[in-house]
Amino acid sequence: MSATRVALVTGSGKKRIGYHVALALAQQGYDLVVHYRTSAADAQQAVADFQALGCTAVAVQADVADEAAVRRMFDQLRNRFPRLDVLVNCAAIWQRRTLEQTTADDVRRHFETNVLGTFLCCRYGGLWMVNQPDGGCIINIGDWALVRPYPDYAAYFASKGAIPTLTRCFAIELARRNPKVRVNCVLPGPVMLPTDLPEGERQKAIDATLLRREGSPANVAQAVVALVDNDYVTGVALPVDGGRTIYGPV
Repeated sequence: MSATRVALVTGSGKKRIGYHVALALAQQGYDLVVHYRTSAADAQQAVADFQALGCTAVAVQADVADEAAVRRMFDQLRNRFPRLDVLVNCAAIWQRRTLEQTTADDVRRHFETNVLGTFLCCRYGGLWMVNQPDGGCIINIGDWALVRPYPDYAAYFASKGAIPTLTRCFAIELARRNPKVRVNCVLPGPVMLPTDLPEGERQKAIDATLLRREGSPANVAQAVVALVDNDYVTGVALPVDGGRTIYGPV
């Protein structure tokens, strides 16, 4: 097999968590596959950013909720790269709506992207990895607030709540086929608060952490790299939240 490691990061076109995860992997010497759904211009800029670091980077488009599109994406990658070492599933949607406003379509849309999309990428990427002598590593992105959901995001949290279970299922299924394939997930806390969040809400989120500060996407990227590098960790859900999960301020 080629000596150059290859990583696919879904949802890495825009400068959100996926972009920063891809950047950290590029800095580790990986060739990069930048996935996007609609942000073609952003994805091409991300490719240029990563290529400037000396790695090979390409952009691929797919709606991860569409199995045919996911299959085509992985077929493209097989034609372009001889291997897939790391898959990080960052693609997700979230929409703030009161419970009274939330419809069945809202719930269905969140599950199709956040759960089915992650499942399909894990399936196609994982079954590629099991046929590699070196296996591979999958990292899914969940959310710390599964334990204490914010109001007005019922559809989002219902979907994200499936990610740790999905992670454990794939850790078992893929390791049964090749014990060198590992699957973990990261649960980010307040690492990229919305820019339009009122200052009072922003400060409340920061005060609710033990570390009393907002994190950054780089903290999530560091956790991803650590889970990729540690070959004796699988099936775990790691909070990166400044202690928010365990802290209940009064």
